[in-house]
Amino acid sequence: MSDDIIFPCSPQDEVLGIPYFARMCHKIRLERDGDLDKDYQPNLGKGFDKWICELLEIDYADLVKIVHMENSNETVLYWAYENGIKPESPKLDWWLSYMRNRGHNDDLSEKLEKRKVDAGFGGRDDIASFFDFIDAEEGRD
Repeated sequence: MSDDIIFPCSPQDEVLGIPYFARMCHKIRLERDGDLDKDYQPNLGKGFDKWICELLEIDYADLVKIVHMENSNETVLYWAYENGIKPESPKLDWWLSYMRNRGHNDDLSEKLEKRKVDAGFGGRDDIASFFDFIDAEEGRD
């Protein structure tokens, strides 16, 4: 990736215990401001973004409207809890494990290995999930 890209924050950054939520909000704000790199744009509202919205039972388009108005990720998450659901254990525990380990011994393992090789990380056993890969690719390893 280019050195002049403004990278969204780490997928491991948490908002009220929810990983990736801060990254999703950051990508939405970067897109709003015209600063989101073109490589990120096709996946807005898909993949991890979609899985968070499904967990919270909210619509991504509605979330985008709130993120555009609010600067606080915590306020946005509270909005999501009020307009969708606030997940509790065991559903939340399962989802947290699922997100943090995506790409490790699951249906996306081959895709992760290919992405690692393509990015020059083929020999990196420390990159065991997509969260790890994103951090490494964006220089946070």
